[in-house]
Amino acid sequence: MSTYIPIGGLIAGGFDSTGSYLLTISHSGRGVFSTRTWERLARDHQLAYPENNIGIGIGPIDAQAIAIKEMDYTTETFDLMSPDGRIRLHCESDGITIDVYDSQ
Repeated sequence: MSTYIPIGGLIAGGFDSTGSYLLTISHSGRGVFSTRTWERLARDHQLAYPENNIGIGIGPIDAQAIAIKEMDYTTETFDLMSPDGRIRLHCESDGITIDVYDSQ
């Protein structure tokens, strides 16, 4: 079963090292989501674009350097996988489709 999170202007995203949080970066700021509930836990409207494939966390991952993947402007998409391989994201400029796989 897939879940969808609408995020306008999405340009990049990445998981923290534990896979508990997803950092999203858009043209209107940053957001952090719980990967357990997909609830947004933090939002910062200040622009903070990634540099050298690193985004800076906010909220529960405040000030952490997060390895991120940026939008491929040829395909207008990018895909992410959580550190444990259980969560797969398909990201487009208007949102993220989330697929969670059982570890069994």
